Amino acid sequence: MPAFILLFGFPLSRTPRGKGVVTLKNHERRPCHLILEDGALFSGHSFGAESEANGEVVFNTGMVGYPESFSDPSYRGQILCLTYPLIGNYGVPERSERNFEHYFESERVHISGLVVSEYSEFHHHWQANSGLSDWLREQNVPGIAGIDTRALTKHLREKGSMRGCIRADLSPALSFKEEQGQQHSVSEVSVEKPITYEGGRKRVVLVDCGCKQTIIKSLLNRGLTVIRVPWNEDVLKHEPDGVLFSNGPGDPLWVSETIENAKKVMAANIPTFGICLGNQIMALAAGAKTYKLKFGHRSQNQPCRIVGEKRCFITSQNHGYAVDTASLPADWSPWFENANDGTNEGIRHKTKSYMSVQFHPEAKPGPVDTGYLFDEFVEMI
Repeated sequence: MPAFILLFGFPLSRTPRGKGVVTLKNHERRPCHLILEDGALFSGHSFGAESEANGEVVFNTGMVGYPESFSDPSYRGQILCLTYPLIGNYGVPERSERNFEHYFESERVHISGLVVSEYSEFHHHWQANSGLSDWLREQNVPGIAGIDTRALTKHLREKGSMRGCIRADLSPALSFKEEQGQQHSVSEVSVEKPITYEGGRKRVVLVDCGCKQTIIKSLLNRGLTVIRVPWNEDVLKHEPDGVLFSNGPGDPLWVSETIENAKKVMAANIPTFGICLGNQIMALAAGAKTYKLKFGHRSQNQPCRIVGEKRCFITSQNHGYAVDTASLPADWSPWFENANDGTNEGIRHKTKSYMSVQFHPEAKPGPVDTGYLFDEFVEMI
């Protein structure tokens, strides 16, 4: 059936393996609400799972890349607002073993809920195998559409990220107290036991605090054997040639065991690289401090420059905390800074082989401007 029929709003039929315009299963547009802890109310209609969601409400300013973002473990426990107005128009790729490492960062959706301005009930892409609403329904993740995401984003920028919920009912009264188990979000997204990926003679221990699949792939592509270990594993017993502390969700102060392990690794003079949460872990292990950003950095269009230089990179980011540069010990120096707000985006030791960045050099989604940092890590080993 010709794709131009979409312009006239005629019903379209499912094409083989999602290679054309696809309709979702018919469903009623149920009223739905996003309620913030400060009392702000945004009403729209639901899609995805018929369930409720609670979590920190944050926003992402990227245009594309939702399969990669939703499967990023760093989003664990968060309700994500996408500022790009039309979402779902290119569907979701097939989640097969063959496609997994190309289009997804983990085996499941980690966001608690999704907020969009307009959800596309039709998708058209040669890689699409299902609709976004179908995927969210399968993963029991609710979505809300039809709200003013620009107004919501401005509210969060002014008031700061805050907890909220997606639900159909406006009563009874809601409680937004921090959940007691929230501090264990890293343990929920980490592996339970070590996994080895053979790749070469040099061995890198990847401390999994919620690592993205592309980090593993980036190391394997450079001829390294990767030993992926739980977030609280004793790294030194694996006799690594290098250590990488991965990205992950939440406050870095929650992972005190990982911070202590990072201290041991650096005391042993083992080349060490940190990404996102790993940047904060290494800073805390060095004796610096971290703090919560007002609304965080989440997108694949964040400009970062090398401190003291004019060279700037466009980076992919997903974090709500940052390193306090002023608290860095004398033997450490700031490496990158965000060109928008001047916050820290990386640190490195002045004499030893320790470095870390707040952004994601592996991208996915996003530009690969800083992929060369993996090469620098290999040279350190």
